Amino acid sequence: MQTLAEGLRLPTNGLDYAILAIYFVVVLGIGFMARASVRTSLDFFLSGRSLPAWVTGLAFVAANLGATEILGMAATGAQYGVAVVHWYWIGAIPAMVFLGLVMMPFYYRSKVRSVPEFLLQRFDKSAHLLSSILFAFAAILIAGVNLYALSIVVEALLGWPQWVAIVVAGLFVLVYITIGGLSSAIYNEVLQFFVILAALIPITVLGLKRVGGWGAMSDQLTKQHGGDFMTAWGGTGIGDANPLGANWLTIILGLGFVLSFGYWTTNFAEVQRALSAKNLSAAKRTPLIAAFPKIFIVFAVMIPGLVAAVIVPQIGTPDSNLTYNDAIPLLMQELLPNGVLGIAVTGLLAAFMAGMAANVSSFNTVFTTDIWQRYVVKDKPDTYYLKFGRLITAIGVLASIGTAFIAASFSNIMSYLQTLFSFFNVPMFVVFIIGMFWKRASMKSGVWGLVAGTAAAMVNYFWIYKGGVIDIPSDQGANFVSAIVGFVAGAVVMVVVTLFTAPKPEAELAGLVYGTESPSPDEALEEADRAWYRKPALLGWGAIVLAALCYVPYSF
Repeated sequence: MQTLAEGLRLPTNGLDYAILAIYFVVVLGIGFMARASVRTSLDFFLSGRSLPAWVTGLAFVAANLGATEILGMAATGAQYGVAVVHWYWIGAIPAMVFLGLVMMPFYYRSKVRSVPEFLLQRFDKSAHLLSSILFAFAAILIAGVNLYALSIVVEALLGWPQWVAIVVAGLFVLVYITIGGLSSAIYNEVLQFFVILAALIPITVLGLKRVGGWGAMSDQLTKQHGGDFMTAWGGTGIGDANPLGANWLTIILGLGFVLSFGYWTTNFAEVQRALSAKNLSAAKRTPLIAAFPKIFIVFAVMIPGLVAAVIVPQIGTPDSNLTYNDAIPLLMQELLPNGVLGIAVTGLLAAFMAGMAANVSSFNTVFTTDIWQRYVVKDKPDTYYLKFGRLITAIGVLASIGTAFIAASFSNIMSYLQTLFSFFNVPMFVVFIIGMFWKRASMKSGVWGLVAGTAAAMVNYFWIYKGGVIDIPSDQGANFVSAIVGFVAGAVVMVVVTLFTAPKPEAELAGLVYGTESPSPDEALEEADRAWYRKPALLGWGAIVLAALCYVPYSF
């Protein structure tokens, strides 16, 4: 197993530990307070659909502020340079807007408790069961990534062996989710959002100061890695070499469309936050509110990665004992005084717990409602499923502890996560998008689209890329190609199967296919009375324009 470099032990003192202890007390306190509102399984799994948009919006973005954002994106910045902005401005914002404006009405009006349950209504039981199993498996793998990242910080803080840190951190997350359910996770995610920013901003500001500002840092990295390292689109012409190992076409199609839409629109760890909103308007605005902080968070994770690449030019290479994942702990050790160090450690722990809690809470919902209640133990009282939900939460955390050791074998956990997304999220997205916009898509096409998309993405990654059949310059480039291959294969198979199998009766498609939904009178009245600054369309287009403008200074 890969361990944190021995030289990265953090110089913590009593003040740092006091800040950390206060945070843990508050987190557990929120869990116990949330327990009072958990009376039914709907309360436990979806917070009784009662939360306001600003709460679910902050929880939406905080749920993604886990290992992907902190260690993973900083590692990607250190490895690939400014190209990391693609994961935000083209790889997140358009998909988040699409989720809010187009897909949330389908999810929310159908009263589904999970994303796979929507496939049951649109297709059949086989598509529902397979998607539930794939999602539950992926959720545990991704929760393990966050748990592994959390263990890196605990190891740096306390010097514990990594396996001890993984077990202790996992058990802590287990306590507050099991006690308060989704409400506990969401309210803690709102708290964690602000704590995370309090951790990242000092690292970013002090890091830039350490290397002489953006200009000096840019000059140094350009000398080390070439001019394309400090641009977003430089060197991305087809056939050109660049640090990311991907051209503009695979970035736009692989990351900007397939991977991003597959993640943000079908990943239940995110969608679950919007489904817990108090009404459809709040559900639609949830990802749109989250889009605005998402645009700017990239600077707080990219810059530390770039700074680390200046301080340790050989980071991530065989000539250094530091992996790319060590970028953030390195800067914490190098830059932060005690007190601020305690806030930074607390912020990182908050980030990883938010990411893990999001995946575990979505896992327990899908496993309980979509697998156990639907196919194994049916027609039991609601209290039975509430108790089982708490039990499967514990099992999910224990499984995440096991998958954390898989994540530990990757030098850049962002590459690992993108690999998982190409395998599991992309096939689900192609089934959703075709089923939602094509009424003729047959009931059986859903399950075969999932099988074909998943199999094709895996074949491309493990055989064509890893086997050296085709030369792809980097893991990230291979992930983009795998995503495109999985999407195309799933779409082609769905069309072919549809031509030979029966479609779902048109009477059963109302509200499940675009153009067949009919807003209720209450929704129309609410839309007419809403203030201009709360209108989803305005929020969505505003986010897209702002993200596009952010590209301009870093384009070439």
